[in-house]
Amino acid sequence: MKRLRAFLPLLVLVAIGIALLASGALDRFDPHHIVQQEEALRADIAAYPWLSAFAQVGVMTLAIATGIPGAVVIVLAGGMLFGTITGTLLSAIGSTLGATILFLASRSAFAQGSGEPPALVGRLRAGYHAYPISFAMFMRLVPFFPFGGVTVALAWLRCPLWLFLTATVLGGTVMIAFETALGAGLTETIAREGQVSLNLFTHRRVLLPVLGMAVLALAPIVLSQLRRLGRKKDR
Repeated sequence: MKRLRAFLPLLVLVAIGIALLASGALDRFDPHHIVQQEEALRADIAAYPWLSAFAQVGVMTLAIATGIPGAVVIVLAGGMLFGTITGTLLSAIGSTLGATILFLASRSAFAQGSGEPPALVGRLRAGYHAYPISFAMFMRLVPFFPFGGVTVALAWLRCPLWLFLTATVLGGTVMIAFETALGAGLTETIAREGQVSLNLFTHRRVLLPVLGMAVLALAPIVLSQLRRLGRKKDR
Protein backbone atom coordinates (compact mmCIF):
# COMPACT_ATOMS: atom_id res chain seq x y z
CA MET A 1 0.00 0.00 0.00
CA LYS A 2 2.84 2.35 0.85
CA ARG A 3 4.48 1.64 -2.51
CA LEU A 4 1.21 2.32 -4.33
CA ARG A 5 0.89 5.69 -2.59
CA ALA A 6 4.42 6.54 -3.69
CA PHE A 7 3.56 5.75 -7.31
CA LEU A 8 0.17 7.49 -7.22
CA PRO A 9 1.35 11.00 -8.31
CA LEU A 10 3.21 9.53 -11.28
CA LEU A 11 0.25 7.32 -12.23
CA VAL A 12 -2.09 10.34 -12.09
CA LEU A 13 0.20 12.32 -14.41
CA VAL A 14 0.40 9.40 -16.85
CA ALA A 15 -3.40 9.05 -16.82
CA ILE A 16 -3.84 12.77 -17.54
CA GLY A 17 -1.33 12.51 -20.40
CA ILE A 18 -3.18 9.57 -21.94
CA ALA A 19 -6.46 11.48 -21.67
CA LEU A 20 -4.91 14.53 -23.37
CA LEU A 21 -3.60 12.44 -26.25
CA ALA A 22 -6.93 10.62 -26.65
CA SER A 23 -8.84 13.93 -26.68
CA GLY A 24 -6.80 15.28 -29.60
CA ALA A 25 -6.12 18.50 -27.67
CA LEU A 26 -2.68 18.88 -29.24
CA ASP A 27 -4.28 19.12 -32.69
CA ARG A 28 -5.28 22.69 -31.81
CA PHE A 29 -1.58 23.60 -31.74
CA ASP A 30 -0.80 22.19 -35.16
CA PRO A 31 1.04 24.91 -37.13
CA HIS A 32 -1.43 24.67 -40.03
CA HIS A 33 -4.35 25.15 -37.64
CA ILE A 34 -2.59 28.13 -36.03
CA VAL A 35 -2.12 29.74 -39.45
CA GLN A 36 -5.83 29.33 -40.23
CA GLN A 37 -6.83 30.92 -36.91
CA GLU A 38 -3.89 33.32 -36.64
CA GLU A 39 -5.84 36.58 -37.03
CA ALA A 40 -8.38 35.67 -34.35
CA LEU A 41 -5.69 34.31 -32.00
CA ARG A 42 -3.56 37.43 -32.33
CA ALA A 43 -6.61 39.56 -31.60
CA ASP A 44 -7.23 37.56 -28.43
CA ILE A 45 -3.60 37.97 -27.37
CA ALA A 46 -3.79 41.72 -27.94
CA ALA A 47 -7.02 41.94 -25.93
CA TYR A 48 -5.87 39.66 -23.09
CA PRO A 49 -2.05 39.67 -23.05
CA TRP A 50 -1.55 38.40 -19.50
CA LEU A 51 -4.23 35.73 -19.78
CA SER A 52 -2.75 34.56 -23.07
CA ALA A 53 0.72 34.39 -21.54
CA PHE A 54 -0.55 32.39 -18.56
CA ALA A 55 -2.37 30.08 -20.97
CA GLN A 56 0.86 29.35 -22.90
CA VAL A 57 2.73 28.66 -19.66
CA GLY A 58 -0.12 26.54 -18.27
CA VAL A 59 -0.54 24.39 -21.36
CA MET A 60 3.21 23.86 -21.61
CA THR A 61 3.40 22.94 -17.93
CA LEU A 62 0.62 20.37 -18.31
CA ALA A 63 2.14 18.84 -21.44
CA ILE A 64 5.60 18.45 -19.93
CA ALA A 65 4.36 17.29 -16.51
CA THR A 66 2.38 14.45 -18.10
CA GLY A 67 5.28 13.46 -20.35
CA ILE A 68 3.14 13.31 -23.49
CA PRO A 69 4.96 13.23 -26.85
CA GLY A 70 4.42 16.08 -29.25
CA ALA A 71 4.79 19.00 -26.82
CA VAL A 72 7.02 20.58 -29.46
CA VAL A 73 3.89 21.76 -31.31
CA ILE A 74 3.05 23.93 -28.29
CA VAL A 75 6.50 25.50 -28.47
CA LEU A 76 6.09 26.11 -32.21
CA ALA A 77 2.70 27.71 -31.58
CA GLY A 78 4.29 29.96 -28.97
CA GLY A 79 6.84 31.14 -31.51
CA MET A 80 4.18 31.74 -34.15
CA LEU A 81 1.93 33.76 -31.84
CA PHE A 82 4.30 35.45 -29.37
CA GLY A 83 7.52 35.75 -31.33
CA THR A 84 10.93 34.27 -30.58
CA ILE A 85 11.86 36.09 -27.36
CA THR A 86 8.50 36.11 -25.57
CA GLY A 87 7.60 32.66 -26.88
CA THR A 88 10.89 31.21 -25.62
CA LEU A 89 10.43 32.78 -22.19
CA LEU A 90 6.84 31.53 -21.76
CA SER A 91 7.54 28.02 -23.04
CA ALA A 92 10.74 27.74 -20.96
CA ILE A 93 8.87 28.70 -17.79
CA GLY A 94 6.14 26.17 -18.50
CA SER A 95 8.68 23.51 -19.43
CA THR A 96 10.65 24.02 -16.22
CA LEU A 97 7.52 23.92 -14.05
CA GLY A 98 6.17 20.83 -15.78
CA ALA A 99 9.51 19.02 -15.69
CA THR A 100 9.86 19.76 -11.97
CA ILE A 101 6.43 18.29 -11.27
CA LEU A 102 7.24 15.14 -13.26
CA PHE A 103 10.68 14.86 -11.64
CA LEU A 104 9.30 15.08 -8.09
CA ALA A 105 6.55 12.57 -8.86
CA SER A 106 9.09 10.17 -10.38
CA ARG A 107 11.53 10.60 -7.51
CA SER A 108 8.75 9.80 -5.05
CA ALA A 109 7.96 6.61 -6.96
CA PHE A 110 11.58 5.46 -7.23
CA ALA A 111 12.40 6.32 -3.62
CA GLN A 112 10.56 3.21 -2.44
CA GLY A 113 13.02 0.85 -4.08
CA SER A 114 14.75 -1.47 -1.64
CA GLY A 115 17.63 -3.87 -1.71
CA GLU A 116 20.72 -3.95 -3.91
CA PRO A 117 20.12 -2.78 -7.51
CA PRO A 118 21.05 -5.05 -10.43
CA ALA A 119 24.66 -4.85 -11.63
CA LEU A 120 23.77 -2.87 -14.76
CA VAL A 121 21.78 -0.34 -12.73
CA GLY A 122 24.67 -0.02 -10.32
CA ARG A 123 27.13 0.68 -13.15
CA LEU A 124 24.83 3.27 -14.72
CA ARG A 125 24.41 5.09 -11.43
CA ALA A 126 28.16 4.91 -10.74
CA GLY A 127 28.89 6.43 -14.15
CA TYR A 128 26.37 9.19 -13.55
CA HIS A 129 27.67 9.99 -10.06
CA ALA A 130 31.23 10.20 -11.38
CA TYR A 131 30.28 13.06 -13.75
CA PRO A 132 26.79 14.23 -12.71
CA ILE A 133 26.87 17.72 -14.24
CA SER A 134 28.21 16.63 -17.64
CA PHE A 135 25.85 13.65 -17.71
CA ALA A 136 22.76 15.73 -16.89
CA MET A 137 23.63 18.50 -19.35
CA PHE A 138 24.38 16.00 -22.11
CA MET A 139 21.01 14.30 -21.68
CA ARG A 140 19.20 17.63 -21.80
CA LEU A 141 21.04 18.91 -24.87
CA VAL A 142 20.79 15.84 -27.12
CA PRO A 143 17.60 16.41 -29.18
CA PHE A 144 17.02 12.69 -29.76
CA PHE A 145 16.29 12.02 -26.07
CA PRO A 146 12.59 12.56 -25.19
CA PHE A 147 12.21 15.43 -22.73
CA GLY A 148 9.90 13.47 -20.41
CA GLY A 149 12.06 10.37 -20.67
CA VAL A 150 15.15 12.34 -19.61
CA THR A 151 13.24 13.80 -16.66
CA VAL A 152 12.21 10.35 -15.43
CA ALA A 153 15.71 8.97 -16.05
CA LEU A 154 17.35 11.72 -13.99
CA ALA A 155 14.90 11.05 -11.15
CA TRP A 156 15.73 7.33 -11.38
CA LEU A 157 19.46 8.17 -11.24
CA ARG A 158 18.77 10.18 -8.06
CA CYS A 159 19.88 13.46 -9.57
CA PRO A 160 19.72 16.23 -6.94
CA LEU A 161 17.00 18.81 -7.50
CA TRP A 162 19.44 21.72 -7.90
CA LEU A 163 21.31 19.94 -10.69
CA PHE A 164 18.09 18.84 -12.37
CA LEU A 165 16.79 22.42 -12.39
CA THR A 166 20.12 23.77 -13.68
CA ALA A 167 20.26 21.26 -16.54
CA THR A 168 16.59 21.80 -17.36
CA VAL A 169 16.78 25.60 -17.34
CA LEU A 170 20.02 25.78 -19.33
CA GLY A 171 19.81 22.76 -21.64
CA GLY A 172 16.04 22.75 -21.98
CA THR A 173 15.87 26.44 -22.76
CA VAL A 174 18.46 26.06 -25.52
CA MET A 175 16.27 23.52 -27.30
CA ILE A 176 13.13 25.58 -26.72
CA ALA A 177 14.83 28.68 -28.15
CA PHE A 178 15.66 26.82 -31.37
CA GLU A 179 12.14 25.40 -31.64
CA THR A 180 10.52 28.77 -30.90
CA ALA A 181 12.66 30.50 -33.52
CA LEU A 182 11.56 27.88 -36.03
CA GLY A 183 7.95 28.44 -35.01
CA ALA A 184 8.29 32.20 -35.46
CA GLY A 185 9.11 31.62 -39.14
CA LEU A 186 6.52 28.94 -39.83
CA THR A 187 3.75 31.33 -40.87
CA GLU A 188 5.77 32.51 -43.87
CA THR A 189 7.00 28.98 -44.59
CA ILE A 190 3.47 27.55 -44.67
CA ALA A 191 2.27 30.44 -46.80
CA ARG A 192 5.11 29.80 -49.26
CA GLU A 193 5.19 25.99 -49.31
CA GLY A 194 1.62 25.13 -48.31
CA GLN A 195 2.64 22.74 -45.55
CA VAL A 196 5.54 21.84 -43.29
CA SER A 197 6.81 18.68 -41.67
CA LEU A 198 8.47 18.19 -38.31
CA ASN A 199 11.37 16.80 -40.33
CA LEU A 200 12.65 20.37 -40.31
CA PHE A 201 14.18 19.52 -36.90
CA THR A 202 16.60 17.16 -38.65
CA HIS A 203 18.06 20.00 -40.70
CA ARG A 204 21.76 20.48 -40.05
CA ARG A 205 21.27 24.17 -39.21
CA VAL A 206 19.22 23.01 -36.23
CA LEU A 207 21.04 19.83 -35.26
CA LEU A 208 24.68 20.88 -35.56
CA PRO A 209 24.65 23.74 -32.99
CA VAL A 210 22.72 21.63 -30.47
CA LEU A 211 24.90 18.57 -30.96
CA GLY A 212 27.96 20.80 -30.66
CA MET A 213 26.81 21.97 -27.23
CA ALA A 214 26.07 18.36 -26.25
CA VAL A 215 29.64 17.41 -27.15
CA LEU A 216 30.96 20.31 -25.06
CA ALA A 217 28.97 18.94 -22.10
CA LEU A 218 30.99 15.72 -22.43
CA ALA A 219 34.34 17.55 -22.49
CA PRO A 220 35.05 17.12 -18.73
CA ILE A 221 34.50 13.36 -19.01
CA VAL A 222 36.80 13.06 -22.04
CA LEU A 223 39.53 15.17 -20.40
CA SER A 224 39.31 13.13 -17.20
CA GLN A 225 39.67 9.87 -19.11
CA LEU A 226 42.65 11.22 -21.07
CA ARG A 227 44.36 12.28 -17.83
CA ARG A 228 43.73 8.85 -16.35
CA LEU A 229 45.30 7.19 -19.39
CA GLY A 230 48.27 9.56 -19.16
CA ARG A 231 48.84 8.63 -15.51
CA LYS A 232 48.75 4.92 -16.35
CA LYS A 233 51.39 5.42 -19.06
CA ASP A 234 53.62 7.38 -16.67
CA ARG A 235 53.56 4.43 -14.28
